[in-house]
Amino acid sequence: MDNIYHYLNLLFIESYKILFLLIPILVTVAMIVWLDRRVWALVQKRRGPNVVGPFGLFQSLADALKYIFKEIIIPASSNKVIFILAPVTTMTLALIAWAVIPFDVNFVLADINVGILYLFAVSSLGVYGIIMGGWASNSKYPFLGAIRSAAQMVSYEVSIGIIIINVLLCVGSLNLTDIVLAQKKIWFIFPLFPMFVIFFISALAETNRPPFDLPEAEAELVAGYQTEYSGMMYAMFWLGEYANILLMCALGSILFLGGWLSPINIYPFTIIPGTLWLIFKILFLFLMFSLVKAIVPRYRYDQLMRLGWKIFLPFSLFWLVLTSSYLYYFNLLPTN
Repeated sequence: MDNIYHYLNLLFIESYKILFLLIPILVTVAMIVWLDRRVWALVQKRRGPNVVGPFGLFQSLADALKYIFKEIIIPASSNKVIFILAPVTTMTLALIAWAVIPFDVNFVLADINVGILYLFAVSSLGVYGIIMGGWASNSKYPFLGAIRSAAQMVSYEVSIGIIIINVLLCVGSLNLTDIVLAQKKIWFIFPLFPMFVIFFISALAETNRPPFDLPEAEAELVAGYQTEYSGMMYAMFWLGEYANILLMCALGSILFLGGWLSPINIYPFTIIPGTLWLIFKILFLFLMFSLVKAIVPRYRYDQLMRLGWKIFLPFSLFWLVLTSSYLYYFNLLPTN
């Protein structure tokens, strides 16, 4: 009986931790959409959301309520089970990836030794939700959008994987906390700046953000794999997309910007909690995402594939050889 109470207590504690992580992420996703739209409006000299609530802050809440009460229409000829599972899969995979993101020292839901592999595996599985949605719709345009997205995500995951290996060579550990702590002397953005640039562009393609939002190209595919979706099922795709964007911003902050570490080790910068530093860095990268969407025109599909396979892949492989050679020659390889 004591063992049962012990396991129930552990289950309650873990459930509390999960809710403590997921609720802020969902709220942040809603607010980040507002920030996204405000940035676009600022670049294009428009007002953006400014009516619903102070500064339009409640616009995301109004949109969420609209999706909740909107009718969910399932096409008669679709595979209904897979059609419903697709957005659930996309949102679930986007949220569970946050389990290994360290917000500060000992402030992480699951501090596992293979955190990078876990993130890479979960983010790679994200393409299944999109493929399921496009195929189950039983319509040509969503299916074309799903195929595009699958090819795009697979192409740029290769470059991201090689970029991550560059960082792992400098650290000698797959643990995300160790990666952050290894940047106490110098952030990896300085010695690995070209890799940071390629990571940022690849993250845009990985999350289907402009200028690589080809699966959702309005003029060509109407709305891509989401064409047949409505109501809360469409909102799940939307939540998964923005949760993935924030995840890529968090991963970029941890790999290259020192995670929760302060940029300046002098007062008053040292008294700011590490969690806030990580949030500031995530917001900075997200602002860069938004500015790219507002400024850069969309790529053609052949340009997208050429950039990934003929430019990013060879260059990231070259830089990997350069990094490993430098570390080996100067005897800087991690001993652990």
